[in-house]
Amino acid sequence: MFDSVFKSRSVLIANPRPNWRGSIAAASSASYGGGPFLLLFLIAFSAAAAPNGCVSCHGQTDAPTMHSSGIVYISCVDCHGGNAEIQKPAAEGKAYDEAKKKAHPQPKYPKLFPTSANPVRAYSDWLKESPEYIKFVNPGDLRVATETCGKCHYKEVRAVSTSMMTHGGMLWGAALYNNGGFPYKDTHFGESYGRDGKPRRVMTYPPPSQEDTLNHGILPSLDPLGRWEYSQPGNILRVFERGGGPRGDLGSPNPEEDPGRPDDKLSDRGLGTLLRTDPVFLGLQKTRLLDPILSMPGTNDHPGDYRSSGCTACHVIYANDRSPVHSGPFAAFGNEGRSAQIDPTIPKNESGHPIKHEFTRSIPTSQCIVCHIHPGTNMVASYLGYTWWDNETDGSVMYPKTQHNPTDDERYKSWQANPEAAAARGLWGDNEFLKKIGSPEFNAQLKHTQFADFHGHGWVFRAVYKRDRKGQLLDAEDKPVDDIRKSVHLKDIHLEKGMHCSDCHFAQDAHGNGKLYGETRNAVEIDCIDCHGTIDHKATLKTSAAAAPAGGNNLALLRTPFGQRRFYWQNNKLYQRSMIDQNRAPWEVVQVVDTITPGNEHYSEASRLAKTILKDNTTWGSAADDSKLAHANSRMTCYACHSSWTTSCFGCHLPMTAN
Repeated sequence: MFDSVFKSRSVLIANPRPNWRGSIAAASSASYGGGPFLLLFLIAFSAAAAPNGCVSCHGQTDAPTMHSSGIVYISCVDCHGGNAEIQKPAAEGKAYDEAKKKAHPQPKYPKLFPTSANPVRAYSDWLKESPEYIKFVNPGDLRVATETCGKCHYKEVRAVSTSMMTHGGMLWGAALYNNGGFPYKDTHFGESYGRDGKPRRVMTYPPPSQEDTLNHGILPSLDPLGRWEYSQPGNILRVFERGGGPRGDLGSPNPEEDPGRPDDKLSDRGLGTLLRTDPVFLGLQKTRLLDPILSMPGTNDHPGDYRSSGCTACHVIYANDRSPVHSGPFAAFGNEGRSAQIDPTIPKNESGHPIKHEFTRSIPTSQCIVCHIHPGTNMVASYLGYTWWDNETDGSVMYPKTQHNPTDDERYKSWQANPEAAAARGLWGDNEFLKKIGSPEFNAQLKHTQFADFHGHGWVFRAVYKRDRKGQLLDAEDKPVDDIRKSVHLKDIHLEKGMHCSDCHFAQDAHGNGKLYGETRNAVEIDCIDCHGTIDHKATLKTSAAAAPAGGNNLALLRTPFGQRRFYWQNNKLYQRSMIDQNRAPWEVVQVVDTITPGNEHYSEASRLAKTILKDNTTWGSAADDSKLAHANSRMTCYACHSSWTTSCFGCHLPMTAN
């Protein structure tokens, strides 16, 4: 019996057909009476016994099916494609190269993939590559995920396809509306690409009602950006106009113009010609504030930029940050995106490889920061307590002793990797120098700040410290100090307690819910009170923010990747377990009602005053009707008060060019 099963299955596992599971089910039903247990038995034993040419070269990988659970039975070619019947030849050299070529799908654009590492700054070239080769190098890419991950995880793949982390519509919508480029406040444009790599419209199904859009921010559809050449200016009188100076004539350029910034003002021709197009539409097609997002891999050229695309952008971990606070157990692997796989064919001295050939739900904050530093002032940067470096603080260690005046070629190469102009003059424009920034050894020589170990886009991030209104450093007790190391690093309280992004943002917040949103606050299902409760009751562990389903998702049902409940009650206290570190002790989730209850170990006079004071600004001390409270939860978010700092407009809208 086993011989016949192995023979029939071996062909399928080595060269899978579109419906190989159906073939096995039919065979098992016809020969052995069927049944789910027999089917699982057949798949398991046949997958294990089937000849696999992949293993003859790659050996035993970290997790052969990418799933560490041990209960998923799939072969290499089920995900990657290729021909698993090709065996490693006895001799190296030409025979090996020919066998490798036969076993692996080949790229349409070989120059984009010179090695097995993720390509550097692939951007939209990634979308031009054939889906067969994209599937080979990354089965989790969104162009092919329905054929791979989606076979078992259809709901998640479908949700991610309309997620804000995929379409990025919040940036395009805000920029176009606020700058007069498009007349509607609701976002109408976003990124999405089909299997062929071509841009496409995405829609919420079923379509939202007007009430859904008005009250919940659910959008009916998003379209790709049109070509900038036929856009029309939102304000005809201000197109690229700076005032003053003579207007140039066609064929007779003005030598006083800045290079690349023609001062043509109003054209004699019609809309959509010369400079009578909209600069915002043009700027959005050139900006790198959000790019690349989930449809493309990271730029894979700096510490903090290493990741793949689609599902694997989050669920396959890369070495991006040496800080244990940001990376947890992954900090030991460095910040250069190098592999620690047991696969002998993967170089260990080349950047752009994942740490392990393995999916995980233990996603550290350092994986989130790869994308969520955009545009340099994003929420994860403030969560970690960092903001853009100002190009001046502790500049003595960041610039050469003698001023460097870069050539045009040097500027161009610098801009390709880092759009910030000062990098061409500074030492951090050199990637080898950049890798060192943020290490304990590097930070030890700094007097006025400390730098982060992640450098997305080649940028440098400095820590934010507690100061008074005159800029004087303060310690935890608000006493002046003169040493940056004695001051308080203003990172989020959850991070300070050892939590990561994935300890608060669960499956729906990470994947989306299948609906389109144009504002981040509308796409989040978790609220502070879901875990911390309110002044009159303890946590319900049901999600209640804008994107939560009716009645909320039940957090009490969630489990860690290690099989334990994420939340549990003990002695009337709520505890939570880590998603990242299995060995970390659970922590207590303090309840708001305990902080206003005299005699409780968590009682705080300041908390009681802030949370119970009435609108008369005098009466306080006990829970009251929501309509009478000055700081009612129904009208005020917790972080309106609990955010210790936030970035200013400088973070995005002032040029950072060093003198």
